[in-house]
Amino acid sequence: MVAALRGQELITVLSRERVGSWIESDRIQGLIITLIVISAVTLGLETSQSLMARHGELLLALDRLILAVFVVEILTKLFAQGLGFFRRAWNVFDFVVVGIALIPASGPLAVLRALRVLRVLRLISMVPRLRFVVEALLKALPGISSIGLLMLVLFYVFAVMSTGLFGDQFPEWFGSIGASMYTLFQVMTLESWSMGIVRPVMELYPYAWVFFVPFILVATFTMLNLFIGIIVDTMQTLHEDQIAEDRALIEQTLDRDTREIGSEVRALREEIEALRRDLRERG
Repeated sequence: MVAALRGQELITVLSRERVGSWIESDRIQGLIITLIVISAVTLGLETSQSLMARHGELLLALDRLILAVFVVEILTKLFAQGLGFFRRAWNVFDFVVVGIALIPASGPLAVLRALRVLRVLRLISMVPRLRFVVEALLKALPGISSIGLLMLVLFYVFAVMSTGLFGDQFPEWFGSIGASMYTLFQVMTLESWSMGIVRPVMELYPYAWVFFVPFILVATFTMLNLFIGIIVDTMQTLHEDQIAEDRALIEQTLDRDTREIGSEVRALREEIEALRRDLRERG
């Protein structure tokens, strides 16, 4: 009885491994990526009233079919990996995205219908290079938050200065700290900063450029380069860590193979010595 139970457990484990290898194969993953792209196109077409009037039933049927495939994929992974499925953040992400798409889009939950487009984000979890970029951005968040805090302090200082300098004549732009920070944000983005804000201010304050030019140089160019530098440095660190992990895995595999080969060689030597002894005894 115990042997039968152990045999059944072994068969279940083997079947799970086989199903897991199948669902993670390149062919199946390529099919899922293709369906994600088709789903994105379908969701975009559903925003056209004319297309929905002519082909609405076909688009909705195709959308339901693709969603059914996604559900089967998630269930298959759950069967293959068990609770280990939820140990990977990307699996949880896929589970949540597909789960949101299953919520009925009627009644008070009709607003959730717009969230179906989140299925397009599954491309991030399916394409390794996109996953790498997202992971780098997440790893860079502590550094980005530090730069963001520094920029907030910088904005506050310049907002107080601009409110005191230009607030009387331009209350719409610099009448309060909040208005000044919003105006400075527009200047930082370089959107109509010259003809829209700075030149009108310079008509009353000819030397206002002494204030705006250093702000642009610091806020736009320096801070932006700091953001980019942190992200690039994080991506390089992740790439180096990945190379180190791959190298360690290769070395571990080589060590294991070397030990196995060594043990096989020793076993062959022992067999050869045993044969030689046997031949001497017979001779």
